[in-house]
Amino acid sequence: MSGPVGTPPAATGAPDELSRRLGLPDAVLIGLGSMIGAGIFAALAPAARAAGSGLLAGLGLAAVVAYCNAWSSARLAARYPASGGTYVYGRERLGAFWGYLAGWAFVVGKTASCAAMALTVGSYVWPGQARAVAVVAVAALTAVNYAGVHRSAWLTRVIVAVVLAVLAAVVVAALTSTAADTGRLDVGDDATAGGVAQAAGLLFFAFAGYARIATLGEEVRDPARTIPRAIPLALALALGVYAVVAVGALTVLGPGGLASAAAPLAEVVEVAGAGWLAPVVRAGAAVAALGALLALILGVSRTTLAMARDRHLPAALAAIHPRSRVPHRAELAVGAVVALIAATVQVRGAIGFSSFGVLVYYAVANAAAWTLTPSEGRPARVVSVTGLAGCLGLAFALPMSSVVVGCAVLALGALAYGVRRTVTTRRA
Repeated sequence: MSGPVGTPPAATGAPDELSRRLGLPDAVLIGLGSMIGAGIFAALAPAARAAGSGLLAGLGLAAVVAYCNAWSSARLAARYPASGGTYVYGRERLGAFWGYLAGWAFVVGKTASCAAMALTVGSYVWPGQARAVAVVAVAALTAVNYAGVHRSAWLTRVIVAVVLAVLAAVVVAALTSTAADTGRLDVGDDATAGGVAQAAGLLFFAFAGYARIATLGEEVRDPARTIPRAIPLALALALGVYAVVAVGALTVLGPGGLASAAAPLAEVVEVAGAGWLAPVVRAGAAVAALGALLALILGVSRTTLAMARDRHLPAALAAIHPRSRVPHRAELAVGAVVALIAATVQVRGAIGFSSFGVLVYYAVANAAAWTLTPSEGRPARVVSVTGLAGCLGLAFALPMSSVVVGCAVLALGALAYGVRRTVTTRRA
């Protein structure tokens, strides 16, 4: 196995290096901003349809898998603090193909997720012109990222503050309402193991943002200390928020009402007798989706950069802007593809496909973490095993359409890798 990926200091100023500008608060906020996004506003209803009164069990299962992934990712990120996340970890620990497969799963899955977030913005801001608004949102946030990651971190602070304030208002309205009934938290016969697993797979979509911290490995100051601290901290904060919001929604709407809700948290405040909060909640959902989209474009562009450096994607995408020190071509390419998808596809199916791709990505991360030695900061074996088994189990518990499409796209990526490797070998 090769040694750690090089981590040159920002002071060198070489044209192909990123600038280390982010500290612990910035890294936590980027991860938190990726998780506390549109997922909590949208994922509760489909998860409730899958799990029924077992919704909280599904949330707990998703959190366990996410924690294992977070710990494995943190250990790997400390060892390999370079842009690319599990693409780099898989390549260095398992071999070039597994790194490529992880990178491919991440890029295609998260590109679909970007489109879903953009369409969520459009559906809340201007339902009649959702696609047009989605394209404008993608263009605007691509420009923010193009201007420099530090500005992205600043904007994330604002978005996280707004979303947390809205969620706090929803929770207070729910738990202080006369419509609240704690008996609705009881688990009934409608909860099945398969339903809970499917709900966990759908809810995992809302947890996956902590990967953005790992993909920013080249832009974090003192990554060996910062990344292992930032990932679990961001995850714990997100889990706490999700748990209280889910409890509040269940006590007001119950599993059945939550499952049938088109805009779950807006309906929570309306049923709770705080209808005046509904427009605020809808605005908060749009802001949350913008925050998730901002961080997603940031993370996908960094993995694109890493894959372009290894010639798995066009080498031109590996360019670093001489002034802003960001992978500007990768960001423009990602923004263009996301805008095209948002202008042509439906948000349905994008969430399931994205979840499948992300779970495969983290399965590779856990397998890579298994190969670490104790001196390299290996996590406990049970963490890697639980994470790997959990990722694969949740991936194949998703709706069958998502599993079939996900497997087909992964196979297409593997075929492209094989063809490229064969051509390169023959030329050599």
